[in-house]
Amino acid sequence: MATTVTAKGQVTIPKPVRDLLGIVPGSRVDFRRAADGSVVLARVDKKPPASRFAKLRGHAGEGLTTEAIMALTRGGA
Repeated sequence: MATTVTAKGQVTIPKPVRDLLGIVPGSRVDFRRAADGSVVLARVDKKPPASRFAKLRGHAGEGLTTEAIMALTRGGA
C-alpha cells in the first residue's frame, strides 16, 4: 500500500492498516527503525485492538423481569 506525503510531512494511514492495528482518532502510534533498516509503525497506547468478535458484542436492552416472564408462562398478564 502506498500513500503520498503532504507538504506538511503528513500521511494518511491506509484503512486496512488502521483496522489491523485498531488505530482510531486519538490513538498514539510510534515509528521504529528495525534492524534491517525498515521503519515499523506500531500502536503505543495500551488499549489492544478490539477483535472482530468484540465489535459485534452488544446488549439487547433491559428486557423482562423474572416476575414478568413467570407471569407470561403461567398465562397471567
